[in-house]
Amino acid sequence: MKLLKWSAAALVALLLLLSAWVAWFNYGMTRVADDATAPAANAEMVARGAYLARAGNCIACHTVRGASTGAGGRPIATPFGTLFTSNLTPDADTGIGQWSAAAFWRALHFGRSADGRLLYPAFPYTHTTALTREDSDALFSYFRSLPPVRAQVPAHELRWPYGTQAALAVWRTLYFQPGAKPPLPPGPADANMLRGAYLTYAVAHCSACHTARDALGGGDWQSLRGGVLASEGWYAPSLVSAREAGMADWPVDDIVQLLRTGVAPHGQVSGPMTEVVTQGTQYLNEPDLRAMASYLKALPSTEGAAPRTAAAPDVRSSAVVLGEKLYQQHCADCHGSQGQGVPGAYPPLAGNRAVTMAHTQNLLQTVLYGGFAPDTAGHPRPYGMPPFALTLGDTEIAAVLSYLRTSWGNAAAEVSPLDINRMRASTAGNLRQ
Repeated sequence: MKLLKWSAAALVALLLLLSAWVAWFNYGMTRVADDATAPAANAEMVARGAYLARAGNCIACHTVRGASTGAGGRPIATPFGTLFTSNLTPDADTGIGQWSAAAFWRALHFGRSADGRLLYPAFPYTHTTALTREDSDALFSYFRSLPPVRAQVPAHELRWPYGTQAALAVWRTLYFQPGAKPPLPPGPADANMLRGAYLTYAVAHCSACHTARDALGGGDWQSLRGGVLASEGWYAPSLVSAREAGMADWPVDDIVQLLRTGVAPHGQVSGPMTEVVTQGTQYLNEPDLRAMASYLKALPSTEGAAPRTAAAPDVRSSAVVLGEKLYQQHCADCHGSQGQGVPGAYPPLAGNRAVTMAHTQNLLQTVLYGGFAPDTAGHPRPYGMPPFALTLGDTEIAAVLSYLRTSWGNAAAEVSPLDINRMRASTAGNLRQ
């Protein structure tokens, strides 16, 4: 038995080394354009880079709240440990001051640092690999225009073997294809559709969140079928499911409004998506917003997991009965006695996909901790949702949510007190940060 275990371990080690060798020669040694061919930075290129950085929400990830812009150090929690974002300012010692445009391009396209090390895929090179060299050079010019900040980023805190180059080589072999193209909907693709696909996939890297990840943190980057953000306790809903956040039946104008302001007649964004809108998509120009909206609308629609049928009113559970009383006491003043909401202020709960989704993480987070829609130029004074984490207990919150999910035509499974307890426990660390 011991011999068998040692043989298996040796085989795993051999596979790791082989994959590392493959990754080094296939990805690491690829030559990129010489710096002499890169155009000199100018005001127009810097402005273009700033625009792309906005669209990709780069600065938000590479800035610690209250610290210098782009100086890195923001912790990114993962199931494998904590990563810290890099310093993008042109400091010579701790930033990209000694990088070349070619080295920056290699990082975005091949996922390798200037010194040749494999980069961690928390940096979405799985998507930026589709960026054009021209856009890479523009981004580099913009980051080089930031004030240099000497800020040493903390060392990553990953469990073994996830922080090893061999493990990264295996991951890349499984999940990374340099130069992968954005997926396109069926049918002919005009320039507007191609632009929308490019912005959605390569620049905004939407599927980095909106796709499911497996036990190794990999996924189908061509998919937008929804994914759990395990470290944050939120669910990025499917953008192709009619039961989640699919927009095939939305007017293009409404999708544009959602991306620009965070609110639209059919819904509003919440959770991590508020940062994406506040820091990113609200700054996109009209043609690019329409290109993204047209692309999202054209994606083939799927139904997704159907919610369970609600019980008839005369056989409602005791939890739903309690939930109705609590709803009238705490919720009806804003959301209406029939869950109809108030246009422009409080969203309706009747027929709301965010209420009836099979994944309940977002609903639980909102009721427990409250929140606001994005504060944007097009929606500068959003109404907020108060937190009920200290007002109601697990049984009471579960009752309210079960009532919401089984009333006014909503037909979804009830929520249990255990669901609430688990959400409190999983988000406790985030609240302490």
